[in-house]
Amino acid sequence: MPDPSHLHLSHPEVVQRLKRAEGHLRSIVAMIEAGRPCLDLAQQLHAVEKAVGNAKRLLIHDHIDHCLEDALGADARAARRSLEEFKDITKYL
Repeated sequence: MPDPSHLHLSHPEVVQRLKRAEGHLRSIVAMIEAGRPCLDLAQQLHAVEKAVGNAKRLLIHDHIDHCLEDALGADARAARRSLEEFKDITKYL
């Protein structure tokens, strides 16, 4: 049984994105087995990589929004600014 404290509103969207990437990755394996050109394969792999990265970013931002901000409490204005900066910089990961 899943721990409800670890379930967030974004999780269904993260799962959907990962399932889409999973299906796309399977099609890339078929493309490789069919002998498709390397340029086509590289483009498709790049798309899967971006999709997984976007799912990761959504999950991390959701964690920041719902776990770390909750831990700060209501009177942590400066800390919230630091969290917003942290979220902004994570796009460069």
